[in-house]
Amino acid sequence: MAVQSSDSFEGDFSTFWNFDSLPPLRRLSWWWWWWLVIIPDAERPGISKQLMVLWSTRDCERIEVSGHDWWGGGRTATDEEGGIVFPGMVASWWFDGEEMYEPLVLKESRMAAIPSNHELWPGQRGEGGGAVVPIVDDDLSMGLLPDRSAFWLRHDSDPSQVEKGAPSRFDLRMAPWNDEISALEYKNNVYAANMGYDILRIHGTKCEGTIDGEHVEGTAYFQKVTVQAPSIPWFWGMLHFDDGSYMDWWFPHISLSVTARDSEPWKKRDIARLPLTGAGLFKDAGRERTERFERCEVELTKGEGEDSEGNHLPRFKVRMWNGRTQVSLVAKAASRAHWRFNQPTRAHMTSHFTYNEYPLQIEEISILDEKGVRKLDDWKWVHGNAEHSWGVLH
Repeated sequence: MAVQSSDSFEGDFSTFWNFDSLPPLRRLSWWWWWWLVIIPDAERPGISKQLMVLWSTRDCERIEVSGHDWWGGGRTATDEEGGIVFPGMVASWWFDGEEMYEPLVLKESRMAAIPSNHELWPGQRGEGGGAVVPIVDDDLSMGLLPDRSAFWLRHDSDPSQVEKGAPSRFDLRMAPWNDEISALEYKNNVYAANMGYDILRIHGTKCEGTIDGEHVEGTAYFQKVTVQAPSIPWFWGMLHFDDGSYMDWWFPHISLSVTARDSEPWKKRDIARLPLTGAGLFKDAGRERTERFERCEVELTKGEGEDSEGNHLPRFKVRMWNGRTQVSLVAKAASRAHWRFNQPTRAHMTSHFTYNEYPLQIEEISILDEKGVRKLDDWKWVHGNAEHSWGVLH
């Protein structure tokens, strides 16, 4: 795995700007584009400032999102050139290294998603580029230039959060980092009755731009997801390393936390977790190879910090291994953002789902392979984010 960088994002972008292959399922189909921006905090070593932005829609009559009732918003329209207009919501949070602003934006809107070969595309056209543009007064757009040399992300914050100290405007540009982690990758799985998922991911990009006019540099992660199945509890996390390496872990599980009806953490019922599968990925720039792990364990313990509601922040202990490489790491949450979903379902009942995101501070990492052991000090910096969910949405 030679660490090289091309001038454009490589991969198949043919389904990037539309709702693609899986037939929609009422109350289950969910589509989103998702950017996570990570900016090292010079004033707080080991901690990063982070911005998450989500453009999303769901095939349902009604769903409550963190106190906002969304009633479906109308129909999706698709034209002959692949452009779509659809109802949805834009959601975001911003962590400045100390304070979490959530939601930074939570806005209902009709949105347009058009590829860069569409007749409505302004200026030069090309294959693979495109944009998602919420039809609102603020600029909440993101897109990819027609030559696929860079993404842009522009985000105007809600005035109520600006009054609390959040930045008012983000203007960011994401360019390829290296060929291994910046190429678009596709993964899908279909179970039964058209239930399953499609995921397009870019594991890592360089990021540069301005926040309220101040120049910043960092990295970013992207995914476009279609999910058509009940949402169940999981752990997930990702790390960026200064040398261009990428790591993630994935641990979906069954526990009594599926019965949760609120967003309060540390429920006594969430003790025993039956893993459904475990997987991990390490794109190792130092060894110039990719490691895939089919064995993964995640342990959750209480850390010393607290979130904005006075709950203990978690500490994650992760182990992954295969026949050649063993990874163990300890990461504590620097803050917490969470989204609460309540969706009416059959028999006048309501299903609940809580989705948590945690900017991480890496405390320990050990990677053992046939060439030796690497520790945290072997990198200038390691930054990342983790997820934990509970409940079940259906």
